[in-house]
Amino acid sequence: MSGLRMRFLTAVVAGAGVTLGVAVAPAAAAGTPHIRAGQTVPVYSYEKAVRESVWVQTTLDNDLDGAPDRVAVDIVRPREAADRRLKVPVVLEASPYYSCCGRGNEGELKEYDAGGTITKQPLFYDNYFVPRGYAFVSADLAGTGRSTGCMDVGGREEVLSAKAVVDWLNGRATATYADGTAAVATRWTNGRTGMIGKSWDGSVANGVAATGVEGLETIVPISAISSWYDYQRYNGVLRAEDYPEFLHQAVSGRPAEACAATLKELDEGSDDATGDYNAYWAERDYRPDARRVKASVLIAHGLNDTNVTTTQFAQWWSRLDGPKRLWLAQQGHVDPFDIRRAEWVELLHRWFDRWLHGLRNGVDREPPVTIETAPGVWADERTWPAAAARPAKVALGNGDGTTGTLGGRPGAGSRTWTDAPDLAEATAVASPNTAVPGRVAFLSAPLTRGVRISGTPSVSLRVQVDKPTTELTARLVDYGTATRVNYLGPGEGIRTLTTESCWGASTAADDACYFDTAEDVVTSDHAILTRGWKDAAHRVSLRFTTPLQPGRWYSVTVPLQATDQRVAAGHVLGLILQASDNEYSTPQSTGATIRLDLRGSSLTLPLAGTLPVPGATAPTVPTAPPAPARLAPQRFRPLLP
Repeated sequence: MSGLRMRFLTAVVAGAGVTLGVAVAPAAAAGTPHIRAGQTVPVYSYEKAVRESVWVQTTLDNDLDGAPDRVAVDIVRPREAADRRLKVPVVLEASPYYSCCGRGNEGELKEYDAGGTITKQPLFYDNYFVPRGYAFVSADLAGTGRSTGCMDVGGREEVLSAKAVVDWLNGRATATYADGTAAVATRWTNGRTGMIGKSWDGSVANGVAATGVEGLETIVPISAISSWYDYQRYNGVLRAEDYPEFLHQAVSGRPAEACAATLKELDEGSDDATGDYNAYWAERDYRPDARRVKASVLIAHGLNDTNVTTTQFAQWWSRLDGPKRLWLAQQGHVDPFDIRRAEWVELLHRWFDRWLHGLRNGVDREPPVTIETAPGVWADERTWPAAAARPAKVALGNGDGTTGTLGGRPGAGSRTWTDAPDLAEATAVASPNTAVPGRVAFLSAPLTRGVRISGTPSVSLRVQVDKPTTELTARLVDYGTATRVNYLGPGEGIRTLTTESCWGASTAADDACYFDTAEDVVTSDHAILTRGWKDAAHRVSLRFTTPLQPGRWYSVTVPLQATDQRVAAGHVLGLILQASDNEYSTPQSTGATIRLDLRGSSLTLPLAGTLPVPGATAPTVPTAPPAPARLAPQRFRPLLP
């Protein structure tokens, strides 16, 4: 943070061990001075810490210059531990963002002095953990920052460049200082490494863990990707054209000509024309190798994340067999440090103490799931999805001919609509009792008791389509007034305040103080609980298209994003169906007309509780006029993960 702006500092968090610019507590007696009463404590000087940079050699040569690619690594480690020949574990964040886009709510970048020595590391990890007997290591992924090679967006080069750092920390790879002399990590580290990071950084942690590399003891993926196909495609639906190329160019630190071959591979391999899952995407899919993960895993994700959507954590979580923990908030793409700061830092501290220092503090025996159930209301649970949730098949009924019903007996006949690519989400979900071109709506009876939807819903649609394919979009909506986290707001569910709090030790160049945040809540008459998309021609397989023949009936299952939400008594559950979606994808509209067979279609909910049997017609649901579209019509804006 800039020292020029006015600071309104709150009290330093208990346990941080320092105030701004003040030295840490005195060291303990002989032995391991940073461990007391079963936890690490801040006894080492952050100001006097060793700060150095090395370049780790990888096994690849993506920039085709005839030399192995090298990863730039910046290190902050406790000098007193080194002087006493105490080897310390490592907190590692590998990122493409250190010189282009910044990290955290305040967009911090790495900073160096005139001699090239690291003076400022983004985020609080070094400030907090180095005084407690950890080293903090930040690595510029291949092709970014000061590294060589070429960024291949989730591929082998990216993953193996970060894995090479773990190997170096364990004596299995070589590195040099800027002057070419050898850098040997095993002189100061015991090799026990934990990777952490939000979004792209956390995705790298997933990918490295999936290699099964020795020495990676734990990972903390925050809002992270586990399959790049699911990030850039929605079951065959194109999220944005030339997305991998956009991401490469956004973070690349290399001259364009050095990485022309990689850019061509990204363009051709990702295959915008078909949306198929192919070898390119399989290389960037970490889920099949979840069985190889040896590290413990602490996952944090926003239940309303529309950037890195929730299938990313849900599919990864379900495949992990080892020690794992899950932290779910109601925000969007937001770090838990900016949601529930004190509790998150305390958990992270204990988690790293357990898996990197080996301290038996009981964190691995606590309830493994923490969920925000309503604004500011949190619950600890033993499983996710919820143990009480069971698959409930919900019929689609006739209703009044305009609005159908959810629950009870299946309807007879059909509903028909034509793709309307300009139909905004806000318009599609508002006024469900009114006919809106391009969408059909189904409503449950008002709930007599609250229900919980925990897991991954889906909708099975039996359709006739007058074109070889069409995109299909489904939205599950809670109609009823409530105070909710404003995840569609500018902060995706948080507000940045003018006060600050400090989380660790500081220097003049790198302070540990960050603007406080608060939940951004809004009272609304409805909320979208989850969304789902599918290209109908990918109904048989994501690996190839199977065109539809006009006049024939086909069953197409549209999986929705995983969720965990409570719907209160008196509220109405709604299902909104349309074709292409101009806000969360780049529509490839065929102009199709879709005919939906009600009897052959249904909604499947992972449901704790029961839906009431609807009447002959759907209830009247009053809603406010739709707000303006959140994104530009017919064009999804590419996002940085």
